Amino acid sequence: MFSAAFLLTSLVVALIPGTGALYTVSTGLFRGWWASIAAALGCTLGILPHLLASILGLSFILHLSAVAFQGLKFAGAAYLLYLAWATWQDRGGLEFRERPEARTGQIIVKAILLNLLNPKLTLFFLAFLPHFVSSGSASPISQFLGLSLVFMAVTFVVFVMYGLLASGIRRYVVNSPRLLLWLRRSFAAVFAGLSVELALTER
Repeated sequence: MFSAAFLLTSLVVALIPGTGALYTVSTGLFRGWWASIAAALGCTLGILPHLLASILGLSFILHLSAVAFQGLKFAGAAYLLYLAWATWQDRGGLEFRERPEARTGQIIVKAILLNLLNPKLTLFFLAFLPHFVSSGSASPISQFLGLSLVFMAVTFVVFVMYGLLASGIRRYVVNSPRLLLWLRRSFAAVFAGLSVELALTER
């Protein structure tokens, strides 16, 4: 079940920069390594609802119901716009150490919502993982669940690596307020662009 092809494909999918990876990188860059791990954890936990939806067949409903898909899609686009605005306005990125417990909770919740409001993830689980479930399996749901958990583990490890790499260059950024401002606004612009892309996405 956990073939080399599955592990390699999962790694490639996780490495492709998306909204979750971008959020983890920006968090590590502006708030440090611990915050980046919190973001990676939140993004990974945000996959769980899509996994459950796929198992329960809700992805099939999303695929058939244009209203449900469009509603979730626009909610996700609106949330990305909120992240763009919050990133643009944020002036406290270098104060993370003052209240780590509060910040960590906020980061995890934001990351969970980021993936929760992405309808493409549910359809992704339905389209990607079944290819690796053994035909004639006595328990295909168990295999599907096992594959999903491995995919989540791969995603978490890759996102942590992204975040730690970003936090590693943080010290060079904090010494340059102009660069910090430019990076923050660049990430805000990318979040806004991803919002538009999601809003225009067809199923």
